[in-house]
Amino acid sequence: MKVNLKPKPIHFKLGEYINKGFELLKKDFGNIFIACLVCLIMSIIPFCGLLAMGNLFKYLQRLSRNQPASPGDIFDFKDFMPYFMLQLIVFGGVILLYIPMIIMMTVSGAMSEGNQPNPMIMFLIFPYIFLMFVAIYYFVLKGFYIIPLISLKGITEIKEAWNISKIMTKGNVLSIFLFSLVVSILAQIGIVACGIGLFLTIPFLYTAKYFAYEDAMQQIEYDEITEIGIKNEF
Repeated sequence: MKVNLKPKPIHFKLGEYINKGFELLKKDFGNIFIACLVCLIMSIIPFCGLLAMGNLFKYLQRLSRNQPASPGDIFDFKDFMPYFMLQLIVFGGVILLYIPMIIMMTVSGAMSEGNQPNPMIMFLIFPYIFLMFVAIYYFVLKGFYIIPLISLKGITEIKEAWNISKIMTKGNVLSIFLFSLVVSILAQIGIVACGIGLFLTIPFLYTAKYFAYEDAMQQIEYDEITEIGIKNEF
């Protein structure tokens, strides 16, 4: 259910999220592992990858609050449309980013002599690839809280979720980037360990992210009753 929110820059607690992620994983590893498998299976369904992830965070929220929760709850299509629209927007954005590069490569092929690419066009392609990756990382980091805003706070308008996420990530982009890098590296350790470690590291990736999302959602909750009580004290 959608609640009142008071968007503001988040106090990002990188170490706390990692520690809490480990603690929750140790507390109920079996169910979390099964839930991650269910999330993976649901992700195979076209346009359901982000929905599965959002439902997994709902499941972890209930689990962390000692509320009734079942891995089967991940097969919930209630939030399908917001995530469907989000994936269409992401897909369209990626296509728009690739169009200039495709044009430059086409022009390079037309202007090249023999099998040698035109050096001027190639000189333009590499800076554009760099800028393209910068743009992708910018939107990914600034949109870090879009998924929990949809799943945990009931925001259904993608534009609204994007605008709130931009406010929440103000001044925190570097911390969010470092957090994402750290949990990704820890998750990759499982691959290095011949895949066996994936059984531990992938669930940790989600539990750590959950606590980053949950703490952020708590920081922007607007409690009107508490606000009135504070004003009355003065």
